[in-house]
Amino acid sequence: MNPVRKNDHKLMKVLLGPVISEKATMVADKNEQVVFQVAREANKLDVKQAVELLFKVQVDSVQIVNQKGKPKRYGRFEGRRDHTKKAYVNLKPGQEINFEAEAS
Repeated sequence: MNPVRKNDHKLMKVLLGPVISEKATMVADKNEQVVFQVAREANKLDVKQAVELLFKVQVDSVQIVNQKGKPKRYGRFEGRRDHTKKAYVNLKPGQEINFEAEAS
């Protein structure tokens, strides 16, 4: 069993969840990438280490996208949705993340 490092607790908070959408599914099929919603203060190295720690896979590369929140109106009040950050994680050949198996 691997000892728990001091940094592991921080890495557990980096990934907020997978992105399930048409675009994410298309990217997963075409480019063999997985899309995650990540914490806004996370960087590429944090995301890579978190995916490798949680899913026991090898990561080839990570691309980060900062998505600005859309302006919305709620009746007469104007507001804005929160800014988000997404990570496109490219796995090494032969590696795979199966979310259905992880839940069991």
